[in-house]
Amino acid sequence: MTRLQKEEIVESVPQTGFFGHPKGLFTLFFTEFWERFSYYGMRAILAFYMYYEVSKGGLGIDKNTALAIVSIYGSLVYMSGIIGGWLADRIFGTSRAVFFGGIFIMLGHIVLAMPGSLTMFFISMVLIVIGTGLLKPNVSTMVGDIYSNDDVRKDSGFSIFYMGINMGSFIAPLTVGTLGLEYNFHLGFGLAAVGMFFGLLLFVFTKKKNLGLAGTQIANPLSPTERNRMIKIVISVVLVLGALIAISIPRGWLTFDSFIKFVGVLGFLIPFSYFFYMYRSNKTTKDEKSRILAYIPLFLASVMFWAIAEQGSTILALYADTRTNLDVFGFHISPAWFQSLNPLFIIILAPVFAWLWIKMGRKQPTVPQKFSFGILLAGISFIVILVPGYLGGTDALVNPMWLVLSIFIAVLGELCLSPVGLSATTKLAPAAFSAQTMSLWFLSNAAAQALNAQIVQYYSPENEMMYFGIIGGIAIVLSIILFLISPIILRYMKGVR
Repeated sequence: MTRLQKEEIVESVPQTGFFGHPKGLFTLFFTEFWERFSYYGMRAILAFYMYYEVSKGGLGIDKNTALAIVSIYGSLVYMSGIIGGWLADRIFGTSRAVFFGGIFIMLGHIVLAMPGSLTMFFISMVLIVIGTGLLKPNVSTMVGDIYSNDDVRKDSGFSIFYMGINMGSFIAPLTVGTLGLEYNFHLGFGLAAVGMFFGLLLFVFTKKKNLGLAGTQIANPLSPTERNRMIKIVISVVLVLGALIAISIPRGWLTFDSFIKFVGVLGFLIPFSYFFYMYRSNKTTKDEKSRILAYIPLFLASVMFWAIAEQGSTILALYADTRTNLDVFGFHISPAWFQSLNPLFIIILAPVFAWLWIKMGRKQPTVPQKFSFGILLAGISFIVILVPGYLGGTDALVNPMWLVLSIFIAVLGELCLSPVGLSATTKLAPAAFSAQTMSLWFLSNAAAQALNAQIVQYYSPENEMMYFGIIGGIAIVLSIILFLISPIILRYMKGVR
């Protein structure tokens, strides 16, 4: 998309109307609200659904394997964003990609809502992976499109958008989680499908009025020659994959363990291949190449942060279910409810951080410095959660406030890194790869969860202090290194602060 086209899009959208921001932010805010409601509602009960016994409505999978599958699934969800971003940049445009993505997500939850076999479970996962890959990066890209690059409200707008994400994420475990754990897992998954349906309705009926041309332009459309070549490539890849699967399953080569390792490699191979591709492209200017180099350490910092934060739906979910005293003052706490704490704290604190960045203006920390604060706090959150094991042993139930405190500290780090990263991505992205660079940002989460799939299998109550201590300590060391090299990164960002 050229600078002139973007300016025309921005000018076509009303510039105020939603908390002093463009009206398009209302549409994108609530579309993402319902998508996150469906996704995090499903995630709140997914691990429990897999490792609970069949007599309790679960699938009866080994606990460590179930946690690894949740991580692999999360990795594939964000990994598919690179395909969704490419499709938006080259074929659909971001608006149509968001719509098609919502359809796939809703169908995936509907399949989960129908009692069935492990095969049905994996079919639903495929549908949700495809749908989230289309919707998630592109709705965030559209937020960037409704602002001009020099609009000082942009960071604040992303923080408000981030609140929409977390409002949906907060309500989901309390509703879907309660329905799934207290009554029936499939009823919970059905409620997640209803949530995505509401999001689709809102997007369809408000996008024309509120978004104008935003999301309708194709940034870098395929030429007829490129389109024909791409069709041949897709057909060839499908045939090769089909043949490999047909050969490897009967021979015992394709197992849970081998697939987990394979995705672990892809989690890092894909993003760095894409960095190389964008950097070498003749559509990337000299300044844009410099910004890509600056983006690499930010990407790695994000991987470290999400490697800790995303364990909220795996290790910390298991910790809540098996290591935490859930009966407090005669009241029973559902283990799924702890997954509402992260978005609750963000809802409370996101406006404070949005106000803070505006109030500080040019005096606020730079993007690399904010990232270093983010991973520092994530590391501290894991140090905190090992303390009760040190004080009372690993065979006694712990006070739930330890888990609450750990999650709270991680949220402070998230607010320093995640909304800032979304905004920085739109500023550092090469013009020809706008949606795809947003997909690259989400690939940091994919890489983190691919890494988690390897390491969560080593967790047990007996070695939890070493587990939390090593991961937390690595994050703290990396935060110090990132802070020290922040001035160098800033120079490569070429005017983006």
